Amino acid sequence: MDLSLENLLAQKENLERILDNLMEGIIAHDKERRILFFNRAAEEITGYARTDVLGKDCHEAFGRPFCGGRCSFCGEPPNSWTRVDYPLNIVSKQGDPRRIEVSVSGMTDESGCFVGVLAAFRDVTDLIGLKIRLGQITSFSGIIGQDHKMLQIFEQIRELATNDYPVHITGETGTGKELVAAAIHNESPRGGGPFVPINCGALPEGILESELFGHVKGAFSGAIRDKKGRFELAHDGTIFLDELTDLPKSMQVKLLRVLQEGTFDRVGGEKTIKVNVRVISASNRELKREVERKNFREDLYYRLNVVPIELPPLRERKNDIPLLAEKFLQQAAQQAQKSVALSRQALSAMMDYAWPGNVRELQNAIYYSLVKCKGRVIRLENLPMELKNKRSCRGPGRKLDPELVRAALERTGGNKAKAARDLGVGRATLYRFLAEFPDVS
Repeated sequence: MDLSLENLLAQKENLERILDNLMEGIIAHDKERRILFFNRAAEEITGYARTDVLGKDCHEAFGRPFCGGRCSFCGEPPNSWTRVDYPLNIVSKQGDPRRIEVSVSGMTDESGCFVGVLAAFRDVTDLIGLKIRLGQITSFSGIIGQDHKMLQIFEQIRELATNDYPVHITGETGTGKELVAAAIHNESPRGGGPFVPINCGALPEGILESELFGHVKGAFSGAIRDKKGRFELAHDGTIFLDELTDLPKSMQVKLLRVLQEGTFDRVGGEKTIKVNVRVISASNRELKREVERKNFREDLYYRLNVVPIELPPLRERKNDIPLLAEKFLQQAAQQAQKSVALSRQALSAMMDYAWPGNVRELQNAIYYSLVKCKGRVIRLENLPMELKNKRSCRGPGRKLDPELVRAALERTGGNKAKAARDLGVGRATLYRFLAEFPDVS
């Protein structure tokens, strides 16, 4: 054997031996996705033996793109590569969900040409789960929170990461329903694919069908070209239907067909379009109650409400207020190019306030206070008027008025028990008030 070839083979064997003793999983594949290397840690983390995957197309070896929607080799292979790092949720060959942190680097030949990628990954499943259970985590997938109710939400998002079931999120206005929907998408194998939100209550009924399913040129006055709808744009990703209870009955029937068959027609079109889309929906009213009121189809309810998630209002997780306030301060300070802190009195007023507008109202309050603040510390006098007066603060002896009660009933979808808790009074007190002011309900 030629001495140089012998040295090369020895170097290759030594390199493989080194990589086999690493605690990180290592996968290398060429531009055609053929797996060239798969170390022992990769076997342990994924459950696949190297004999199962070596020489095979990465997608075929694992039954799907290993990196899900973040795969850069689903179409034409790239001609260059910049290192990328991202978290990923996978399912092992034995069916166990695993969360890994991946770093993908490019490989080049002797002439510097890009020839493939090397992915290094480590299993953080147990670490993330332990941090959530111990309350040692302050954010997850872009969501800020440390309250036990939010930790339960984080666990639910993790559980949903490895399946494709429809999810329905309920919560008051401003609780972050779209943020949770985006987190579910990003944590799933569809992460990296399109996330397409649409507010069903913000669009007139006449154009809602076109927005959801698209139209062809000439379908109606003003349709000057073919247009893709949100479902088509969300192919291989997730569509988020916000304010679902505002969806007209006529559109509920058409949405049911998409969920049952995965197909739809553009407005004015004759060609049936098939899509692969995960549906996440949300509303600030109880979907079951809308079914009982005959405002929402029962068959569609069971299609969409497969996995329900209920987001707590901010007043029920007040321990998160300092975390959220600090986060919004940092964001606003970057834009304003100045560092500002909250005074103890200002934070105390925030903790005492009921936050009917929830996290969105808190964010707006921070921005307002920054405008009013002339120094480096936000003081009580810089806060919005409602926080200084604490008119919306829950507390003993608080008097009810029709405006507050009507707003609470709207936020809770007419649920009087929840409205009473929202207002900080007993149910009997609320019932007596409603009996005295029947127009409010």
